[in-house]
Amino acid sequence: MGSLEAIRFEHAGGRAKLELLEQRKLPLETEWLTIDGPKAAWTAIRDMTVRGAPAIAIAAALSLAVDLVNSGSGAQFDSAAAAAAHVAEQMDYLVTSRPTAVNLSIAATALKSLAEQEAAKLGASATSVTEAVMAACEQMLRDDVAANKTMGRHGAAALLEAAQARGRAQDGRLRVLTHCNTGSLATAAYGTALGVIRALHEQGQLEHAYCCETRPYNQGARLTAYELVHDGLPSTLICDSAAAALMAQGKVDAVVVGADRIAANGDTANKIGTFCHAVAAHHHDVPFFVAAPTTTIDPQLDNGTLIPIEERAAEEITHFKGQQVAADIGVWNPSFDVTPATLIEGIITERGMVPKASGSAAGFAIRPWLAAANGDGAAANGSNGKLATQPGFVALNCDTVKEYVAARPQLAKHVGPAATAATWTVEEVGDGNINFVYILSGPSGQLCLKQALPFVRCVGEGWPLSQDRVRIEAEALVAEAAHCPQHVPAVFHYDARMCIIAMQYLAPPHIIVRKGLIQGLIYPRLADHLASFMAETLFHTSLLALPSDQFKANATRFSNVEMCRLTEQVIFTDPYYAAQYNRHTSPQLDAEVAELHADVAARVAATKLKAKFIQNQEALLHGDLHTGSIMATEETTYVIDPEFAYYGPMAFDVGKIIANLLLCFFALDGHASATEPRSAQRAWLLECVRELWGSFRSRFLALWDQHGSKGDAYHAQLFGSGGGDQGPAAQQAAQAAFMADLWRDALGFAGAVIVRRLVGIAHVADMDSIADADVRAVCERRALRFGRRLLTGPEAVADVAELTQLAEAARQDGQQPCFPL
Repeated sequence: MGSLEAIRFEHAGGRAKLELLEQRKLPLETEWLTIDGPKAAWTAIRDMTVRGAPAIAIAAALSLAVDLVNSGSGAQFDSAAAAAAHVAEQMDYLVTSRPTAVNLSIAATALKSLAEQEAAKLGASATSVTEAVMAACEQMLRDDVAANKTMGRHGAAALLEAAQARGRAQDGRLRVLTHCNTGSLATAAYGTALGVIRALHEQGQLEHAYCCETRPYNQGARLTAYELVHDGLPSTLICDSAAAALMAQGKVDAVVVGADRIAANGDTANKIGTFCHAVAAHHHDVPFFVAAPTTTIDPQLDNGTLIPIEERAAEEITHFKGQQVAADIGVWNPSFDVTPATLIEGIITERGMVPKASGSAAGFAIRPWLAAANGDGAAANGSNGKLATQPGFVALNCDTVKEYVAARPQLAKHVGPAATAATWTVEEVGDGNINFVYILSGPSGQLCLKQALPFVRCVGEGWPLSQDRVRIEAEALVAEAAHCPQHVPAVFHYDARMCIIAMQYLAPPHIIVRKGLIQGLIYPRLADHLASFMAETLFHTSLLALPSDQFKANATRFSNVEMCRLTEQVIFTDPYYAAQYNRHTSPQLDAEVAELHADVAARVAATKLKAKFIQNQEALLHGDLHTGSIMATEETTYVIDPEFAYYGPMAFDVGKIIANLLLCFFALDGHASATEPRSAQRAWLLECVRELWGSFRSRFLALWDQHGSKGDAYHAQLFGSGGGDQGPAAQQAAQAAFMADLWRDALGFAGAVIVRRLVGIAHVADMDSIADADVRAVCERRALRFGRRLLTGPEAVADVAELTQLAEAARQDGQQPCFPL
């Protein structure tokens, strides 16, 4: 260990003991606090008796080890599953102590995952589970010390190089400023940022260290100063507000600080006051570094605006030694601030320096760097290497999904007591092409659980796919429910590590609408409900309703790159040439497919739509709104499965659902018979399309009239009542142009979707369930010709009435197009 010990853990003779150096009593005295389990650790963390992101994680983990050892190393549990459930319960409890430091959350996730994996092994026992967890906790302590020393070496070299590049420290000795406490008292030993300073000192390259007091809790004055003096480093304590003046005098060659959480772009949350030092360093051309282990990096967060910031008690500012020293006044006391990546020279980790984003100085390439460091680069490139997964990820099946739910009381309550798990039934019902969907049934009810594997389900590991899509889906469901809760299932649980969403089970008679349509059902309220869903979600997430800053933040949050690239490939590219995974009814449609591949106009139209799909960020889309993503009864409708959600053109959602209703319309001749002609259902489908567009249009415009002044797209001073005499006329003109563009693009997107569902990788059951290939080919040929016409000439279809008339005409002429191609 380093020269200063802050965590003592002993495990011998069937007993364990954890002691923490009491930081609040430093430097006047150094007493040890005995931690006898998670409850004591929770209090010590919450009260900041122990603090520092790495130390919090280590202390929490070791408190669990103490609890397990001193309770009999598994003897208190009646099964391996019970032991794993106890580990999960204790770690979930400990995570609530401090929300900003991600190390604790990562440690908790890793230990819970380990316990689950051990419990799932053949012949597992409560003892085998607890012993594996205890060993992992002790290893975390050892790993942290080793990582800190490696980080110190990397950081020392990086600081010296950056300072000398600016003409500083030409003698090879640095004057370094740091903030808060990042040494042995904040880690297992040695430290992160303070570890860099220690490494410089050990190498003879430290001229002087300056530590800021770090108001209002004074971690720098109480803790860092203590460590510097304890180890005999040349050092000086300064007020936080003196740092800029010190830099102005040329007495600082580099700044190095720690981190409590680092977002995927490099934005960093650290102790309040860090941002001020970064701004001052930037002004004085002083290199500013962040030193943190990779466990502090949270690649799930796109940027620093998404980092939760803890607020501390007002008394930390208004009182001194228990005595009030400030007037009775409102207090804002955030414990952390966020330093933008643009102000950070480098991020130092135990794996080396995080690279800057390619071609830009505005951020860091954290996600690809982590993937490469984890050995997942092959998957990212589509090779046969290891597929990228979340750390601790385990793919579930119909047996292990019961264990997963039983170990989580907040989920088990929807199915039944954990003790009844053996009697639960599980059905895998995912009939889509991406994820696995499990329905669990038990004495208390049902639960729907969805898991994303790191590949396209219908292809397998040969087509890798990011599991971040499950985060997108969970957040999209919450966002959609905020605006249209009556048509969105409730989310009960999201597990980032296991890529799982647990949600409301939609009980029978709810079924997937596509299945109901194939059976011959009619949904009298479907059009009205879908129109409401689209109008509410598309309008309220657009610039018509949002200020531009919030809109841009949302667009970044829902950056669903890999799923969008999948859409771009399978809808706008693959159908127009002989792509590997394409398929069609052959040989019946061979001639039509050859025509499509030779159709220059179709290629051009599809490519134009692809550009709009990529470039036009208008609103939060469901992204895959088809009849297989809707569950309904005659009275209720729920939109599910938004794993493709992203900010894109509104017309894409509208066009996609229209396309799928029309695909069913064309398929009905293949399902009809003399006793069941399907004529009523066919007429209803066309009426559904007309009502869907008409109701969507009127509701969307009503929302625009009611709320449009809140958004930045059409400013109130130019449009509407705030625009003077010309305002209402300008509003009407804007709305007419907007809806005309949306209608035209929706038809184009509808055409592209129809085409891909007939000749691309993924078809629709409406057509595929027609057993007779010749009959199926007739239905598909009609739909394909109609889809090509919409794709290449949407401007020729004036309104929805004409659209449905043309669809009926196309259906009645199965061999020839009803209008020239």
